[in-house]
Amino acid sequence: MNIREIVLDILLDLERNGGYVNVLLSDVLDKYDYLMPKEKAFIKRVTQGTVERRIQLDYVLNQISKISVDKMKPLIRQLLRMSAYQLIFMDAVPDSAVCNEAVKLAKKRKFMSLQGYVNGVLRNLAVAVNKQTLNYPDASKEPVLYLSVMYSMPEWLVEHFMGEYGMEDTEKILAAFLHEKPVTLRIEENINKDRQNELIKAWREKDIIVKKHQYLPYAMQIEKIDGVRNLSGYEDGLFIVQDVSSMLVVEAAGIKAGQTVIDVCASPGGKSLHAASKLAGTGRVLSFDLTESKVERLEENRRRMHGDNMECEIGDARIANEKLYQLADVVLADVPCSGLGVIGKKQDIKYNVTPELIEEITILQKDILKNVANYVKPGGVLMYSTCTINPAENEEMVEWFCDTFSFEPESMSEYLPQPLKEAGANGMIQLLPGIHETDGFFFARLRRV
Repeated sequence: MNIREIVLDILLDLERNGGYVNVLLSDVLDKYDYLMPKEKAFIKRVTQGTVERRIQLDYVLNQISKISVDKMKPLIRQLLRMSAYQLIFMDAVPDSAVCNEAVKLAKKRKFMSLQGYVNGVLRNLAVAVNKQTLNYPDASKEPVLYLSVMYSMPEWLVEHFMGEYGMEDTEKILAAFLHEKPVTLRIEENINKDRQNELIKAWREKDIIVKKHQYLPYAMQIEKIDGVRNLSGYEDGLFIVQDVSSMLVVEAAGIKAGQTVIDVCASPGGKSLHAASKLAGTGRVLSFDLTESKVERLEENRRRMHGDNMECEIGDARIANEKLYQLADVVLADVPCSGLGVIGKKQDIKYNVTPELIEEITILQKDILKNVANYVKPGGVLMYSTCTINPAENEEMVEWFCDTFSFEPESMSEYLPQPLKEAGANGMIQLLPGIHETDGFFFARLRRV
């Protein structure tokens, strides 16, 4: 089986069975672990790129093909999409190779009668790409359609973002979703600076690009890595994969030595372990999540990162645990959400989310908040956070919560880095991709009155 056929089978599996491209891709790359790194990189890029750019690819193919994409046989549809992605976005791949390999695949998969059709569509597309004769929507006349096609975002989501953030910022957000993201690591703060510098030096000696994040001194953005587990310091628990937005939540919580922290939706454990680090061996962190597999992942990271003052248990954040009532100085509630802020990392989200699903999620969020409010001591803090950029799940949820329970937003300015101090003054902050140096993320510091 050649690498293009592997890509085709992944795309067909996604179309038939649903699921998440990153999960399926990971399983497939593990199965074909014997492949060369260059081959694995090709499979990953073409698979993710075809999913990510699907709306644009379909728009272009519909200009070239007499048969619309939605009426094609599934195999031909996915074969043309992945080939169109290579022709439009991968200059290093010769057009002839793209066309010839697609025709071979059509023949191999018993579509001999459509070989000529596949060849004709792709060769005409290659000519149009090279001569720059493809037609795209006019941004001034059809702004929603323009943004939808150029950034492969469903029109209803484009309208939603434009209603909240305007045309200019919406385009920045959509463009950021399509940029390749570096991996962000949190280096354990309690190791000394010499050890930190040795770690960074060891990575750079392996030709890994390492850049300190502008917001936090222990946050590192790294590129050109062959798996995080292969990095120096991984087995010793010197770092963990964690987005800087997640780190900022723990910073804004203002955790002090000796406190009790409860993390109600904790897996994979980045915030819990960060909180445990802030406690510096004192106090304790109680970390809960819904399933055994999630708690196993929590426990695995706890052991590797030496989180000795952290305890991991199965627990449903919607169901009362009276033993936790008024126990916590800080509750971390990173609740399930629509995920609209991390579309850049999880390309499937934009195709799977619906207004109805968002409404269901807000009900779930309220169920969680109704319960975990009881875990906060009088005078304690609840840190509410989501990885979305939807006000109904963020600012409006905080407003509902504070109107319903005895909590009030409290300024986070003293805990945040200089570029964010002003934004955090009202106790809530919405981070936007393309505007801030993070994922799309929201968090609020809420004091129990």
